[in-house]
Amino acid sequence: MNSRRISLWKKFSRILVTCPKGIAPYLKNEIESLDFPVDYEREAAILTEGTLEDSLRLNLHLRTGHRVLYLLAEGAVNDPNELYRWIAGLSWESILHEDGYLCVTSTVDHPSIRDTRFANQKCKDAIVDRLQRICGRRPDSGPARDRAVVHLFWKGTRAQLYLDTSGEPLSRRGYRKIPVQAPMQETLAAAIVLATGWNGKGPFVNPMCGSGTIAIEAALIALNRAPGLLRSNFGFRHIKGFPAALWKELRRKAQEKAARRFPGQIIATDMDRRAIAAAEQNAVNAGVQNWIRLAVCDYTETDIPPEAGIVIMNPPYGERLGNVQKLEKTYAGMGNFLKNACPGYRGFIFTGNIELARKVGLKTRRRLVFFNSGIECRLLEYELYEGSYRDRMPPKEEELRHPEGN
Repeated sequence: MNSRRISLWKKFSRILVTCPKGIAPYLKNEIESLDFPVDYEREAAILTEGTLEDSLRLNLHLRTGHRVLYLLAEGAVNDPNELYRWIAGLSWESILHEDGYLCVTSTVDHPSIRDTRFANQKCKDAIVDRLQRICGRRPDSGPARDRAVVHLFWKGTRAQLYLDTSGEPLSRRGYRKIPVQAPMQETLAAAIVLATGWNGKGPFVNPMCGSGTIAIEAALIALNRAPGLLRSNFGFRHIKGFPAALWKELRRKAQEKAARRFPGQIIATDMDRRAIAAAEQNAVNAGVQNWIRLAVCDYTETDIPPEAGIVIMNPPYGERLGNVQKLEKTYAGMGNFLKNACPGYRGFIFTGNIELARKVGLKTRRRLVFFNSGIECRLLEYELYEGSYRDRMPPKEEELRHPEGN
């Protein structure tokens, strides 16, 4: 590893971008759209390549990635003592601030390691001991990921060291300040919106919106706003030689590319006033409050614009038997709502309970697998044909009368 600071930021290396299971195809499309190569796709990661400077652009623009890991070094390691010696031999004084803060994370599959905290400790000790020896000072360390983060991957004899350039996961955009029950991660919400094909045209209707994450991500996508613009802190900012001028320029270009409006409209509703209050504040924090129409109402009372669009619902999954039995009527009602109130729309239900989904009573067009906090979920798409309900609806009483009132 070259000890000159500028070489670290200009050095070409592999970059691993992680994501939740099921999201990799959408992350792959994002990475390719940013003109990065895709070396291969894993179940929960995409491998690309570039410089450490390139990691700034990935962190700024990716909607579905969790962490951008820049490969620093790799080697053959057989035991913890060898691991320590290998890590201590790297030029950390050209990478980390000796008076800063360090967090070490790891993914380890080795017979000598029963607890990854032991591997974290060995890795951390090797880094700070070298900095103490070379610089006369050592950084503080701990579990917080809000500054410099080093990630160790060790499987068998293969060891890799990464700089976690994201620090906190990219799912933490920074706009969600008010906690609500079972919130959906922003990266998952973005992937779901992308899966619907939403492009900012036509209505995007989100009954059962909760704290508004899906609606907010839909607005950010329609406005072409880079999600990283909402954050001020990333792991790369705490690496020596951080190119502040480049970061400022990347942000400026992203802001210029963002649209000021889009032709469609976003409607989000929930019967829980607290959820809508949280959604309103989250939308303000994200700067998209002018593009989302929020309302407190039952999903059946949601305003459905006449022009065709997308309607997506994220109902509860039901973890206890009593809840499941109660939710059977809800899911059946959602099927009736989609069929009766949304003809011509493309309907979507996101759920982690396949048995309940069968109560919807509509034929699915697509079934996409996603994972929400470890729960295997489905995004179910329904094609809602024009006239399938309205043509069968009996006329209202006043429509039975003769036009002239006879």
